[in-house]
Order: sequence, then structure tokens, then C-alpha cells
Amino acid sequence: MERQQYVESCSELFAVGGYAAVRAAAEEGLKEIGPDPVLFRWLGQAHAAEDEDDHDREAEAAYREGLALAEDDLGLLVSYLELCLRSDSFEYPGRARRAGVLQERIEELAPPGSTERERVDDAIGWAGRGYWDDLNLGAARGQAQQAAMAEQSVLVTDALRRAARGETSENAEEDLQAAELAAAVELLQGPRNAPLRLLLAHRVAAYVLTFAASFGLNKALVWSGALNFSLWGWLFWAPVLIAEAKLRQAKKLGRERVIARIQARHDEIRLKPAQ
Repeated sequence: MERQQYVESCSELFAVGGYAAVRAAAEEGLKEIGPDPVLFRWLGQAHAAEDEDDHDREAEAAYREGLALAEDDLGLLVSYLELCLRSDSFEYPGRARRAGVLQERIEELAPPGSTERERVDDAIGWAGRGYWDDLNLGAARGQAQQAAMAEQSVLVTDALRRAARGETSENAEEDLQAAELAAAVELLQGPRNAPLRLLLAHRVAAYVLTFAASFGLNKALVWSGALNFSLWGWLFWAPVLIAEAKLRQAKKLGRERVIARIQARHDEIRLKPAQ
């Protein structure tokens, strides 16, 4: 494959969360075409996205190699700055010190209002947040996740009803949401999963009734004198948690399928010249 094809492959895989696949594509491109700052940037971003210490070290190494080739590459500079701002200043003081140098260099190269300047402002705002900001951000993320799961429940229920009527589902191909829905329909088919489908179809009511049943049983066991403290009511949450786990499994399976399709398409492009 040519350089641009490797770059497009990395971009498409990163967009669907295929970070391991991005790393594989970037490393293959670097091996085939040689050192390239853009491929080093994608390699670094795919490591940094994992948000783990080992991956952060690999990301920093990739950014440094890329900047050794193109010291004024704004994509590399901004990505490296984001990594430095996210790192713990006590454990990695060197990265913290480099953040200021990188910011100054970006401000020299990037004009005001540019995409790079916006990324810098976002990264600095994120790094400068306080304790209460973290709490608010965590709460907002939790609400967003719950809203996403509720929306997925509605979409999955609708897809299951269409499947029950024998309607043909849309061809998922490389559409992530369509692939996740197709995977959910597969995982929730059959009589054994009928209770889970019912819970997802009435998700809000299921949560309310489960909480009431759980709380009521625990209180009844304590008030009756059978137990001083009861957790038996939590068993009512098992079906709800299993249904939610099915949705998470479907999202993972759908993402894996889309990643595999993107990789297969780019592999086909790579093999065509050889044929």
C-alpha cells in the first residue's frame, strides 16, 4: 500500500475505536515505507487512547520519533502536548515540563482560531480542572452513558421487532451503529432471552420495579427479624444486569466486526497491485 492508504486506514480504524488495529496498521506502514511523521502520530495516538502507563510510554516514544523527522509538525506537537498535560506531574515530571515548551511552539506555528489552537485550549482546560470539576465531569459522563444505553435499548427493541416480523435488516457493512444493532439482535434471539428482551423494551419501568422489589425485600427481611442486615434483595438486579451486559457485548462485537471489515477492505487494496 502507499503511504496515503496507510494513513486512511489508521484514520478510519481510530474513528471506530480500533486502537490495536491502528497500531498494527501504522507499524506495518512504517516497516513498508519507512519513517513517516504522520504514521508516528497515529501510532502515538493509538497508544495514548488506551490511557495506561505502558501505552503512554510507547506513545511518547512514537511522538519523539516523529518530531525527530518533522520538528514543526503541528499534529505531532498537539498530540504530544495532550499526552504531557494528561500525565501525572509527580510520576512523570519530565513530561509536565515539556508541556510548556510544546505549548509555546504550537502558539508560534498555529494561527489563532485554528483547529490546533482549539485542541490546545481544550487540553489545557481539561488539565486545569479541579476536584469539583472532576465530580461534575464524572456525573455528566455517567448521565451520558445512561442516556446512550437507554437509546440503544430503544433501537435494539425496534430492531428485534422488525426481525420478528421477518423484515430484512439494513446491511451493516462499516456502519458502527448498524453493526452493534445486528449483533444485539443475534445475541438476544431465542426463547431463552425473552425475559431480557422484555426488560429492554420497558427499561425504565424495569429499573423502577427492580429497585422497589429489592428495597422492599431487604426491608421486609430486616423488619421481620429474620436478618439484622439483608442483601438478598440485590438478587432482583441480576436479570437487569445481564440485559445490560448483553448490550455491552453487542457493542463490542459490532465494533470488532466493523474493524475487521475495514481491515479486510484495506488488505484487498494492498493485494491488488500484487495481483
